[in-house]
Amino acid sequence: MHDTPDKSTEPGAERPSKSELKRRSDELQLLGESLIVLPQAELDALPLPDKLRDAVELARRITKRGGLYRQKQYIGKLMRKTDVAPIRAALEARGEVQRKAAIEFKRIEEWRDRLVAGEPGALDTLLATFPDADAATLTKLAERAREERARRETPRAARELFKRLRDLTQAP
Repeated sequence: MHDTPDKSTEPGAERPSKSELKRRSDELQLLGESLIVLPQAELDALPLPDKLRDAVELARRITKRGGLYRQKQYIGKLMRKTDVAPIRAALEARGEVQRKAAIEFKRIEEWRDRLVAGEPGALDTLLATFPDADAATLTKLAERAREERARRETPRAARELFKRLRDLTQAP
């Protein structure tokens, strides 16, 4: 008899099933594929091993469907040998930044829509929230945007109003 305990009887020493291994592998391949579509500056900022970085760069240049498929498979294989925690963290942070930007964009759109619709108290609420706002300019742009909408013209004033609101919300 051996002095080492039988691994099959140790609690928690169970090997993952083939299905679990496949799910993990697929997840890592998808993570690797997400690297291919990242903007170059964001890819450069990630802590990637040289082999993985080279494989991602090559995948970006491949145009043939079959070749790209094989390169993605190779990236998945490299991902299985890589510590993916920093990569995941960076991609999640990127997603959080995008989510916050989308929320801010919607908020600015809501302000613009309220002003263009002539909602009572909208300008007062905006001025209370952003005391540095130029009430006269915002009112003038909102009126022009209403006129453009009524005449079914290109919404130039609404775009300008959006830009002013965006600048206002991003001011320190």
